[in-house]
Amino acid sequence: MKAVNKLSLVVATEFTSTPGPRYKIEGDFSGEIFRQSVLEPKLKQAINENAILLINLDGTAGYGTSFLEEAFGGLIRENEYDYQTIIKHIEFKSEEEEYLIEDIHAYLKDAQNEK
Repeated sequence: MKAVNKLSLVVATEFTSTPGPRYKIEGDFSGEIFRQSVLEPKLKQAINENAILLINLDGTAGYGTSFLEEAFGGLIRENEYDYQTIIKHIEFKSEEEEYLIEDIHAYLKDAQNEK
């Protein structure tokens, strides 16, 4: 069986080491900008290539809940992805703050339930 392709996204180096607020109007490096400019294009690529996008959350100064909720919950609310599609194509790595992975899954589920 052919190995599944893996794509990589390291937030600290491909976006910023200092994630900011929810919306771009609120300040630099927002969850909204991250979703629009980095996350959604990479997710789309992973889906098109039937690959897994490994998102490394380590190496930043930390994440606000509003940043993460907008970035990941926004995939469902704003970009109209389905929860099952997202979890099929995204994996997370966080050795510094493992709870972030559970938080993101909760934001995804909440956004799906609101649909």
